Amino acid sequence: MLNEPVGVLVIGAGASGAAFAWRIADTGMSVLCLEQGPWMKQQDYPSNGLDWEARGMREFSTSPNVRRLPADYPVNEQDSDISPLMFNAVGGSTILWAAHFPRLTPGDFRVKTEDGVGADWPIDYRTLEPYFALNDRMMGVSGLAGDPAYPYHEPPLQPLPLGRVGNTLASGFERLGWHWWPSDSAVLSQEYEGRAACINVGSCLSGCAQGAKASTDITYWPAAQRKGVQVRTGCRVREITVRADGMADGVLYYDAEGQLQEQKAEIVVLACNGVGTPRLLLNSRSRQHPEGLANSSSLVGKNLMLHPYAVVMGIFEEPLQGRRGPTGCLFWSHEFYRTDRSRGFVRGYSFEAIRSVGPAQTALWGTLHGLVPWGEDHHRAFARLYDHAGMLLCITEDLPDETNTVTLDPELTDAHKIPAPKVTYRLSENSRKMLAHAVERAKEALMAAGAVETVAEPLMREAGWHLMGTARMGRDPRTSVVNEWGQAHDVRNLFIVDGSVFVTDGAVNPTSTIQAFALYVADSIKQKMETLFD
Repeated sequence: MLNEPVGVLVIGAGASGAAFAWRIADTGMSVLCLEQGPWMKQQDYPSNGLDWEARGMREFSTSPNVRRLPADYPVNEQDSDISPLMFNAVGGSTILWAAHFPRLTPGDFRVKTEDGVGADWPIDYRTLEPYFALNDRMMGVSGLAGDPAYPYHEPPLQPLPLGRVGNTLASGFERLGWHWWPSDSAVLSQEYEGRAACINVGSCLSGCAQGAKASTDITYWPAAQRKGVQVRTGCRVREITVRADGMADGVLYYDAEGQLQEQKAEIVVLACNGVGTPRLLLNSRSRQHPEGLANSSSLVGKNLMLHPYAVVMGIFEEPLQGRRGPTGCLFWSHEFYRTDRSRGFVRGYSFEAIRSVGPAQTALWGTLHGLVPWGEDHHRAFARLYDHAGMLLCITEDLPDETNTVTLDPELTDAHKIPAPKVTYRLSENSRKMLAHAVERAKEALMAAGAVETVAEPLMREAGWHLMGTARMGRDPRTSVVNEWGQAHDVRNLFIVDGSVFVTDGAVNPTSTIQAFALYVADSIKQKMETLFD
């Protein structure tokens, strides 16, 4: 029966919501997930047509402000140096991600202790280690054991081939004596659990029609549904409702027909990302929680972290077959990951070696950077660039800052008149120095690899893939929103499992750590079930 009360209500069907729902289902409680987007169909992905690049910049863009699909909500980003990116569907942003799959390192959990900045996490790498391994098996991760930058772990599948472009870029790191290692990648190098291996189409960022790239609609959700978990799509949650004692008792949401519905639950779990989660908490004001739900610390929506990115392209004389293979899954380097104060900044960054893009995006990128002119020289300049490029992404650690925020916009709303999030984010001086250093080192590596020219974009505006920190975890209710296992200090039956709980963000993609944390929270709830609300 529609809206019959459930034991566990999960809001959001992306990376963390799927992992949590699958794991918590073992309790035998009824579990329902509400998702504002639809189920995706692989036959609808752009890679099935010749216009795949154009569609990837329109209805499959990573920006909700570009897509403007019925499932999207607008984001006011006018006061942000970086555009927040996300996708609303069963599978969430894993539909459009590159599936580059590093873990946070052990040192990322103790930044305050090691470097005197930020704050330490209330949990450590060892706590999450078994969940990293479990998540690797569920997602289907390809990689190579033995990376000295990490504690030893063995990915379940053999690494993806580097190809000509990967081997070329890696040669530069070899010549400089810098660390590099084949990426852990949530892309199949061989058939696995009924899914086919990657066929190297190179269109990962607009959905994988092959099903080789792990998105949670084809990894966790089928397994969760076999356990009895329900997924209800087209449901836009407006607010979390509370009882007289301040405990959560469910949500109000708009269904696919725009009708306001009420769903009751014993436990409410937020998995809406670092923008969507604070938006919902701040909109859930009540007499018991006048500043928004779980916000006695006044930290909901503060400390937004976005991972500032730079990208440096190397142009090579020889063709590199740069389109062949998963876009973002070549190798990583942690050569400059740890603090060295002689560089002029604290903490560090990683490199992610990536392949080149398709012909249309090559032409656009080249035009924007003055490499491909209009007119009679267009084709010659394009031919020099297309399939002759390899790129290094510079992923810098973003330290928490309370002035970087997600708030409710006073005027902008979504289609159901729910206040849109307003993102205020400014790059710190530390980040600017780090990016400048990273760009110069990237140029050095590319030239060592044989590049004849390098072109840099020192700050990518369209790079807000990683949304973290806006409902941080900690043991002290005065300085955090949730405790060490995701339970809201103020509301004992409310849990958060997405990247908003991050205390610091390291300098690597966060999804592996987000999912490991979601699995850990589910197990913590199971272990503490008898005293959960004490």
